[in-house]
Amino acid sequence: MTNIPVNAVDVSNLTVKFGDFIAVKNISFSVEKGEIFGFLGANGAGKTTTIRVLCGLLLPTSGKVKVSDVTYDQGIEAIKAKVGYMSQKFTLYNDLSIQENFAFTASLRKIPSDTLKRRTKELLDFIGFSKPMNTLVRDLPGGIKQQVSLAASILHDPEIIFLDEPTAGVTPVARARFWALIKQLAKDGKTIFVTTHYMDEAEQCGRIALMRTGEIIALDGPENLKKTTFPDPIIELNPKGTIPSELIEQLRNNKAVDSIDSYGMKYHLIMKDSQEWNRLSIEIAPFFVIRQIPPSLEDVFIRLVEGVTR
Repeated sequence: MTNIPVNAVDVSNLTVKFGDFIAVKNISFSVEKGEIFGFLGANGAGKTTTIRVLCGLLLPTSGKVKVSDVTYDQGIEAIKAKVGYMSQKFTLYNDLSIQENFAFTASLRKIPSDTLKRRTKELLDFIGFSKPMNTLVRDLPGGIKQQVSLAASILHDPEIIFLDEPTAGVTPVARARFWALIKQLAKDGKTIFVTTHYMDEAEQCGRIALMRTGEIIALDGPENLKKTTFPDPIIELNPKGTIPSELIEQLRNNKAVDSIDSYGMKYHLIMKDSQEWNRLSIEIAPFFVIRQIPPSLEDVFIRLVEGVTR
């Protein structure tokens, strides 16, 4: 008998309007239980609005939403009980201690005191936190704050955890530590729904949905997204010295070139005509170190999400 995946999230024809503005336009997708699901898009694409609907914080204008087999017909509180939400802004109170923040969160969730005590120990052990509980949140380093905020958001042991840019502004080491926690949560059976602007983090998702102006424009695993968006290799141009500005513009208008975009000090070029490119590459060889490279998620993001025509 074939195992049919069980979905933690089912969204069908979801639309969210604010007056005449359509923030989310008729999107449909699903997330499997235990999946790390990435949700990518530029600012204002509709990601946070979608998450707020899925967390029971915002009513949809139309469409159907099911979160852990619970629908809006069963009440917003029933949805909230199934999810944990860590927003892109730090959600704990800086002037309160860790213990006070946890107690406040527990009161909002109606968590009994014995359960709070047990969950606090479990979660602080999970994130490897060893400071006194009376430490004020404002005295914690940024990366530790994020980990404590994660612990607070899952104090009630939710089935689905929504993380909205959880590592924004923290160090690479802290980001790596946070993602180790995410992977362990998924391994323990939790479903993770995460937004990020860091492409190295997006690479660690099982699947990724790309949003642009309120619509999902692509949904697949990281490798498949790269293969389908860029069936041909990307040409990397590494300048050997100072490059005349008009040379880049000439390349952009050359019939051998589909597109050329800057990546730091280098350029990524997509060829349109391989024969013409072979001739052109010889002409520009004195100016660049030229090599073929596989596409990255950043290439995919620029082409699809930012709407760059290549």
